[in-house]
Amino acid sequence: MENEALLQVERLALKKQKIFRQSVLRYIARAMLASMFIGFGVIVAFKTGNFFYMEHSPMTYPMAAVTFGAAIILISYGGGDLFTGDTFYYSYAALRRKMRWLDVIRMWVVTYIGNILGAAAFALLIYLTGLFYDSNVNGFLLNVVSHKMEAPALQLFFRAILCNWLVCLAFFVPMSMKSDGAKMFAMMLFVFCFFISGYEHSVANMCTFAIALVLDHPGTISWGGVLHNLIPVTLGNLIGGGVLMAYMYYYVNKPFLEEEQH
Repeated sequence: MENEALLQVERLALKKQKIFRQSVLRYIARAMLASMFIGFGVIVAFKTGNFFYMEHSPMTYPMAAVTFGAAIILISYGGGDLFTGDTFYYSYAALRRKMRWLDVIRMWVVTYIGNILGAAAFALLIYLTGLFYDSNVNGFLLNVVSHKMEAPALQLFFRAILCNWLVCLAFFVPMSMKSDGAKMFAMMLFVFCFFISGYEHSVANMCTFAIALVLDHPGTISWGGVLHNLIPVTLGNLIGGGVLMAYMYYYVNKPFLEEEQH
């Protein structure tokens, strides 16, 4: 089952490359969609968590983590391209010599730009709704963003490695499952694990930071804080997906995949 899932990863990477070659703009639009889907997850998670945050409840993070799972369902079934997942898919295809590393890097950069644009567009839409402007609603979100921007860079880096390892598993493990219900449950469980653990996801952070920046925010939230967080988190996500997922699965399954080719 593992080998079949890895072949699906390979086919998915090549499908994404085909879209990229046909139209870079269409590919960017797909990347924007993915980060907007993450944005929906961010909103519902922090809106839900805020009810408990206002009461100083220990259930604040668990409730936010449960509802954030909506994001991965939207991406998996609604389509789109996330930089974090692509670190796994494209690296694996390149290790299998189905893609060139130069193409992989180029597509990573374009995906990342698309994700940023999507996060910015979604933040603008949320700002225009006025639903998050009240301090009674956005307190939890602003508090979390402040802590993310103040955390030491080295800690952010390692949190990001663990995060994307889990998130890529959330997409990879369900590939071997037949039932949509089982797939969705597995995805949401893995996402719950990453959220409740306090790991760092670059695209989720883009969306959360963009929303916080368009609101009336404290001085602890700044553009400098965005860079302080996103640089080590992006690098950590890259290692989580490219090394702990792509390289490790390539290395441990190489003999079996070679046998299937002969």
